[in-house]
Order: sequence, then structure tokens, then C-alpha cells
Amino acid sequence: MSYRMRRNTQPDSLFSTDDLVALQAGPDFGFERRAMEEGFSLIAGLDEAGRGPLAGPVVAAAVILDPDNIPDGLNDSKALTAARREELFALILASSTVAIASASAREIDRTDIRKASLTAMRRALCSLPRPAHYALIDGRDVPPGLHCPGKALVKGDARSVSVAAASIIAKVTRDRMMTRACAVYPAYGFSKHMGYASVVHRMAIAEHGPCPLHRMTFRPLRQD
Repeated sequence: MSYRMRRNTQPDSLFSTDDLVALQAGPDFGFERRAMEEGFSLIAGLDEAGRGPLAGPVVAAAVILDPDNIPDGLNDSKALTAARREELFALILASSTVAIASASAREIDRTDIRKASLTAMRRALCSLPRPAHYALIDGRDVPPGLHCPGKALVKGDARSVSVAAASIIAKVTRDRMMTRACAVYPAYGFSKHMGYASVVHRMAIAEHGPCPLHRMTFRPLRQD
């Protein structure tokens, strides 16, 4: 397989009228199709879940969809119900090439959440059983050290079905991880808030102090 290499491109900075209309319509296969027209055949969508919580890892997923078997209803994971995310999670795994990676709370504290998120996405891409030829990445940054060219897409999970699929895989995986963590650290109620800064979570931290899953560089845990 030969394909034309090019530099990692800069993310979109502003949305045109057409972009806004596309956002309202939901993600499609347009970015993937254009990459294929340029000679790239295996297009991976990358996204992460868990940038904002006070506890737990940031989880990333890389998904290469089968153009002839794309599950119906792919969308930004935040726009879907938990039940629908679970349904699509199973459909994506059954029809696509998928890899999942993470960066722990300790790694987030050693670097920062932006670097840890990009690292997790790079790990996911590198873990695919079939190496991707091109990557579509949610956000403003292309992770450093990718083995293939990539394009950052602001609100990519609402514009590209591959990125939307990655957002679903990452979100469901992280939620399951935090639910399991709740059995280990039941005092914090992780299965209810997934580590986000809810009132219940902050009250639990005040009462019990942090556990090993907490991100000590995040406020209010951070000690200046």
C-alpha cells in the first residue's frame, strides 16, 4: 500500500456557516472520505474521556471504522444516553478495529492533563492491530510522535463518525473503570459521578481525604 505523506496539519480555528450547519446535522464520513481520496485507506478517529474529573485516569480510544459497516446513530458520546452508548459500544467493537489506552492520575499529576490526554491518544493509535494511515483527532492538538499524519478537529466528535465512535469507546470504558473503582473505594461514590467534582464527591474528599485515584494537582485537592 502506497500513500502520500504530508505534515501534521493545524486544527480548524473558526467555523464557517457550512461547518455550523454540519455540526447541527451530526457527524458524517466526509473527513474520512477526503483522506481516502488523497490516498490514505485506513483512517483512525481518536478521542479521550476524563479530562475534567478530580479522580481516575484519562482514557483514549482509536477506532478505524469499516466504511461498508458503520453503525447507525454514531454521535458525540455526550449527546447520547448511557444505554445508547452501551449499545453502540458493542456495535463498534463488533464491526471496527479498536484500541484503548489510558494515562493514570499519577501521570496526569507528573505532567498535566493536556499532555496526558495526548499521550493516551498516541498510545491508543499505536496499539491498533492494523496501523492507521491517517488520524482524525478530537480537539485542537495533534499528539506528538504519531506514526502517521493527522488532523485535529475542533468538536471532532460531532463532525466525524470515526471520532464519534472513539468518543463512545473511551467514555464507556472509563465509566466502567470508575464503576469498578467504586468497589475498591466505596466512600467516594465513583459509580455515581465518575470522579467529577460533584457536591457528593467533594464532601467525601473533605470527610475521608483523597485516595490514590485522585489527581492531586487539580483544585480543590491541590495544595499551593
